[in-house]
Amino acid sequence: MKRKSLAVEEEQYLLSDQLPEEPHVKKSAPAPSPGLGDRIRGLFKPGPPESRVITLSGDELMDKKGRPFVPNVIRNQKYNVFTFIPFCLYEQFKYFINFYYLVISLSQFVPALKVGYVFTYIAPLAFVVCLSMGKEAYDDYKRMVRDKACNSELYYRVCKNGHLKQIPSSDIKVGNIIIVETNRRVPADLLLLRTTEEAGASFLRTDQLDGETDWKLRRAVSITQKLDSNEDIFRLRGRVQTAAPEKDIYRFIGNFTVESEGAVESLSLENTMWASTVVASGQVTGLVLYTGRETRSQMNTSQPPSKVGILDKEINLLTVFLCILQVVLAFILVASSGFKGVWWLDFFLYNILFSNIIPISMKVNMDFAKLVYSFLIMADKDIPGCTVRNTSIPEELGRISYLLSDKTGTLTQNEMEFRRLNLGAISFSNDTLQEITEATIEEYNNPYGDSRKVRKKNSASVRQALTALALCHNVTPAIGEDGNVQYQASSPDEVALVKFTESVSMTLIDRTFTTMTIRNPLGQPEHFEILNVFPFTSARKRMGIIVRNRETGMIHFYMKGADVIMKKIVEASDWLDEECDRLAREGLRTLVFGQKIFTDEEYEDFARAFKDAETSLDDREGKVDRAIESIEDGLKLLGLTGVEDKLQFQVQETLESLRNAGIKIWMLTGDKRETATCIAISSKLVGRTQEIFQLEASNVAEAKAALAAYSLQLKSSETALIVDGGSLEIFFKHLEQEFFQATQHAPSVVCCRCAPDQKAQVVRMIKFYTKKQTAAIGDGGNDVSMIQAADIGIGIVGKEGRQASLASDFSVDQFSHISTLFLWHGRNSYHRSAVLSQFIIHRGSIITFIQASFSAVFFMSPVTIFTGMLLFGYSCWYTMAPVFCLITDEDASKENVHEFPELYTDLRKGRALSTRTFLTWMLLSLYQASIIGFGCVVLGADTYLKFIDLSFTALIAVLLLDVCLVFRKWNVIMIISEIGTFAAYVFCMILFRAYYDIEYISSIGFWWRILVLIVMSFIPPLASMLLYVTFSPPAYKKLEYSV
Repeated sequence: MKRKSLAVEEEQYLLSDQLPEEPHVKKSAPAPSPGLGDRIRGLFKPGPPESRVITLSGDELMDKKGRPFVPNVIRNQKYNVFTFIPFCLYEQFKYFINFYYLVISLSQFVPALKVGYVFTYIAPLAFVVCLSMGKEAYDDYKRMVRDKACNSELYYRVCKNGHLKQIPSSDIKVGNIIIVETNRRVPADLLLLRTTEEAGASFLRTDQLDGETDWKLRRAVSITQKLDSNEDIFRLRGRVQTAAPEKDIYRFIGNFTVESEGAVESLSLENTMWASTVVASGQVTGLVLYTGRETRSQMNTSQPPSKVGILDKEINLLTVFLCILQVVLAFILVASSGFKGVWWLDFFLYNILFSNIIPISMKVNMDFAKLVYSFLIMADKDIPGCTVRNTSIPEELGRISYLLSDKTGTLTQNEMEFRRLNLGAISFSNDTLQEITEATIEEYNNPYGDSRKVRKKNSASVRQALTALALCHNVTPAIGEDGNVQYQASSPDEVALVKFTESVSMTLIDRTFTTMTIRNPLGQPEHFEILNVFPFTSARKRMGIIVRNRETGMIHFYMKGADVIMKKIVEASDWLDEECDRLAREGLRTLVFGQKIFTDEEYEDFARAFKDAETSLDDREGKVDRAIESIEDGLKLLGLTGVEDKLQFQVQETLESLRNAGIKIWMLTGDKRETATCIAISSKLVGRTQEIFQLEASNVAEAKAALAAYSLQLKSSETALIVDGGSLEIFFKHLEQEFFQATQHAPSVVCCRCAPDQKAQVVRMIKFYTKKQTAAIGDGGNDVSMIQAADIGIGIVGKEGRQASLASDFSVDQFSHISTLFLWHGRNSYHRSAVLSQFIIHRGSIITFIQASFSAVFFMSPVTIFTGMLLFGYSCWYTMAPVFCLITDEDASKENVHEFPELYTDLRKGRALSTRTFLTWMLLSLYQASIIGFGCVVLGADTYLKFIDLSFTALIAVLLLDVCLVFRKWNVIMIISEIGTFAAYVFCMILFRAYYDIEYISSIGFWWRILVLIVMSFIPPLASMLLYVTFSPPAYKKLEYSV
């Protein structure tokens, strides 16, 4: 009666649209603020989803209000035919440069403000906008093609008569029963009804959903798995009650009811297959529960927070300054004429004439430069597998001041290898595996023999410990594609321990949801019935399993976990603390194992209490935890294991190189203090000559005292800081600023026992107080929040899956690759973009100053000098190729930047684009424009057309030489672009005769005047640069001299 009432209660709950409050296991980062398109689309978004009852009819079902459920369509497109143009135009003109030029272009339709051909102003803007919209259209088209491919995948739907009908994924409806074959994508959220696997369970690959590479085992509903065919499903007259769709991929509550029999089966996560996962074994038959945007996969799909680089912000600030400069210049000319006539109209006309000072091509050039940098990164053979997921911030790799790194799988390989088994009286290592095997065989052969008591006791202890290691886990053996047995588990620690037991002839050979079989050292199988499994959670920090030995009937409860937790659970021991510390100092990850034996009556009492807790709708998690804790007291201590996680390739060299580059490194890990300390020393994160200060506090007063002591010690010697998660929590709540002030001069900082949200808090703290660029690197799902919080997020494709990699801006295969990523690609990208952006500003400024000089010399009126194809060609092709080729420049070789990482320091401080460099370029623009503008008058350009011919040709030639002035390492592309551009200009002089005095440009007098203007404009800046390089050479020049 009690069981039935609970089922009814749960069914009522499922239909109430309410869910018990339960934190998600994984939370996504806060979504970015919605744009205009998101707001408009939000107006048509339906209300919140509701719970549902799904009958096993196979037909399309309706919700409670009689409406069809959402279609099973994947749609990642940003636009459609109607929204593309308005949304894209909004995205383009929200940028200051584009909006500014739009206003200038529209002003040319006003007769009083017209200063030239409308085409001259419209064409460059249209070119830039169309180019950006074309790229957006291409990206959205690719998304549409991918969506169409997914929506068109064919699946078999089971009809009432048992026949199969092939339908596309987009036609799948809630209530349909479909078949998914091995290695096929699951098209919707399914309830697993039947599988061809004999055990009634199938493996599932979930890496595209949660980033974890281990296979998950999913169990079919027992009622339907027993049926002879799929056709029998419809005869059951069954129904499924489920809660409303939700984001949590680790939680599901439901009931399966057979009305004809009155049977009710409780459903959980292990009965489900979420969309975007892949069936790894068997052919499955599933009932569609949720479709389309209500699937777990789509509900968890969100765009990562947008990141804007410092360089982009600096360029935008310079653009605003140039706009102010333009207004000031126009005001000066109006004031110089004494504010005569309709002076305010002249003021507007001057602003239109000087609009070239704000470069319309800046955004296009910078965006394409970023794409080139991204391609160069991914094409680098020294960092194979590197993927750029955010092409908008490659320059920021050259300005990193802080690197925050995970430990396990990042600094270490996350490939665990068994090292120690300590049983108190005896200890074993890899060198004594034979002794373990012999002791176990002796115990199996002679369990009640007359061997000496000490030896007999040791043999029994070894057998008990090995049995616990072989059974207490979530490992499942599976046959790989090569035919060999592969162990699937969520943690490499567990695989390492199971492989260890295999090496001493205690082998796991089979596992299902309810059974486990091991082969003992005598080669005999031992069969166990799995009664309960208590998974590891970050809160409990331990896992347990209850099994029944089918041969003896004995019930064993095994538990393993972190030593800090297990010490409170197992019986008191005089050796556990000391051995745990010793293994931690060796850099080993430790686990403590315990055991308890139940009588049948004791287990039945627990099972009854546990079942009540599991089916409770009020505080289910708390009641389940309390039920488990009730049987944990008095566990017998079986042993202690030590597993080694080896350092990744060249970690020590990489950390040293980054430190020499001026990058401060923090290690954030969830491991305990001793293990973290050992890895910090072995990886040389903490130098041999550095001292270590361990900061631990339980209240604010202790935290203040510890900070004061550390600050005092830091003044006298280089001291690395190690702080635990509990202390961090106090600092974040009460002493965040004081904590940062004390640690900002630390040579290195290690945060241990650090929760995922604390890692993100550390990143945000550093960003807030330093205003400097941070990078975060990790390999697991627990690193995602840290990666997304940092200015640069780097994910490693590791043993823990691809979740960190998929959430990152840059993905690498190993930690050592970030040295090349920062020192070579980051440095080059930032240096090139800084020079490119300032040269583009120089190109716009010089033509503006020439226009100003012309207006000042001729009539003091807003008369345009360059019109039509001259102005359009100047913006789009006369100087485009050589200027853009600046992104191929190098000031140091790859070998030198690795050998001398100090070269990174100058650029990291932002010296490539600063107020000084910007003013230097503006002075150069003003000087060269003055020489060209006033020089043309002095050299006899006494007509309007001669002035245009002479000044424009000199302008093109000087700009091409200026490119040579800043280029450090010439290459074939640069040479071709320089020669080709000037040749193309000469050809255009002949082609567009209306803009040139052909007789004048064909004379010797024209060309010697051009030569004089070039010499006067270019030689003084060249001499200044040579003097500067000689007497105050930059770092890369000093390197050349030393070599």
